Amino acid sequence: MPDILRQTPGQLLAAMRTKNPLVQNITNFVAMNIAANVMLAAGASPAMVHTKEEAGEFARIASALTINIGTLSPDFLAGMIEAAKAAGEAGKPWVLDPVAHFATSYRRAAVAELLELRPTIIRGNASEIIALAGSRSSGHGVDSGDSVIAAEGAAIVLAQQNVCVVAVTGEVDFVTDGRRSVRILGGSALMPRVTALGCSLTGVTGAFVATAPDMPFEATIAALAMFAVVGRQVAEKASGPGSFAPLFLDRLAGLTPDELDAEARVVSA
Repeated sequence: MPDILRQTPGQLLAAMRTKNPLVQNITNFVAMNIAANVMLAAGASPAMVHTKEEAGEFARIASALTINIGTLSPDFLAGMIEAAKAAGEAGKPWVLDPVAHFATSYRRAAVAELLELRPTIIRGNASEIIALAGSRSSGHGVDSGDSVIAAEGAAIVLAQQNVCVVAVTGEVDFVTDGRRSVRILGGSALMPRVTALGCSLTGVTGAFVATAPDMPFEATIAALAMFAVVGRQVAEKASGPGSFAPLFLDRLAGLTPDELDAEARVVSA
């Protein structure tokens, strides 16, 4: 484990399960049930509160907020804006998942507005991060057309410009706060074939940063390391994406902090 980390993933997992943080998630229709179950298995308390009339008020109650623009609509966007404003005013960390933000002008405008509200963490695939940093990506829809390594420079620039942590997820994950950077190895090729696992990872990232709001870099690494370890373990038993999903949920709940630290493959970049 790199010595640049103030706490290990295992230490943060133990703290997260003790705190059982309440995390508000404004996510997409496809992901709501899956993300909630994944967060419960990991040790957090998810709340799927999105409407404008209560999103801001709830953000002040929750320990963290996550925003995923996967199935964007005017009503959802209004709730996102209210929640992000309230989280910022209350000093609560929040995570932005800019799903396919480059696909349409409506999505681009929505993400530009959300970026102005200063997310604590941005998590996306390589194409999303490259495009968010202002470069041309090869993404198509929600899928990345670029490699993680091709997005590393863009991630560092994005982190420096927005004073936040940026996570690029893919075959090897990359996390940076603009000064420190790590790569996280593990996972499984089956993971992108299970609906909403990436969206669920955004929720789990919110749970870890809710536990350690002063350590968003370490919190992000802990979330990604947890998924990488569990994904690698489950891939040894699953026969395909259908059996992978329930096995992933069970193993996520059974993973111990000591096991996470022993098996996490986090290296300085």
